[in-house]
Amino acid sequence: MPPQTKPRILLIDDQPEVLVPLVSLLETEHFRVSQAITARSGYQRALAARPDLIILDLHMPDMSGFSVCRLLRESPVTKDVPVLFLSASTSVEERLEGFELGAVDFIAKPFEPREVLARIRVGLHMARLLQAREQQEAEEPQDLSQEDVILRAAISLIEADLVSPPALPELAQAVGTYEKRLSKVFRARLGTTVFAYIRTARMQQARRLLRNDQISIEEVAAQTGFSSASNFSTAFRAVEGISPREYRRINNASLKDAPPSSQ
Repeated sequence: MPPQTKPRILLIDDQPEVLVPLVSLLETEHFRVSQAITARSGYQRALAARPDLIILDLHMPDMSGFSVCRLLRESPVTKDVPVLFLSASTSVEERLEGFELGAVDFIAKPFEPREVLARIRVGLHMARLLQAREQQEAEEPQDLSQEDVILRAAISLIEADLVSPPALPELAQAVGTYEKRLSKVFRARLGTTVFAYIRTARMQQARRLLRNDQISIEEVAAQTGFSSASNFSTAFRAVEGISPREYRRINNASLKDAPPSSQ
């Protein structure tokens, strides 16, 4: 196999000695292997090297594997690279979170190198199938800045749970940065604070839900993170100038009066 066609595997683990048998096997099987011993350096190496597959330790001192995976998924350069988590943890919750973040496999430590090799081959095969399906779709721009990637990752986390979004410290940690930098990114890119963005996102969700007559005002309030219908109505009126019930009435009336669309 020519060197330029050998699959590139990036290993990110703060205990490289554990990976020695695996690295030896991969090199014997004609893989190009690179390693990083910190989460942050691994993320940067992934952006620079664009590996074909990443094996990522879950628990590292500087940043968790979950945080790295979130950033990888938000960057156009690495969003489709298959990620296999390595962890000594047997927690079902951690495994589920890994898969929800888009990981293709979860490998327990200690591991058998030959089994990991088999899982790598499956991951690479899945990635090739996905690439074949998407080759005719328009590609996203490849020049997103680090701030843009952090912003997209944070927005994804917020919108995944508008009822109870992470507090600013937890949100910053989850996307691999710190509070002051995350706040600065939101102001520079969106002209708003993290708190104000959450409030705006909740109002957008509320307007969508209010268009459905089958959902009560109380349910709309609960699904948008308000403790009561009264608090929701007060916040909604402050933004829209009318109550949720009035918004629903006006919106539904305008829909009834609209001419039927031509086929």
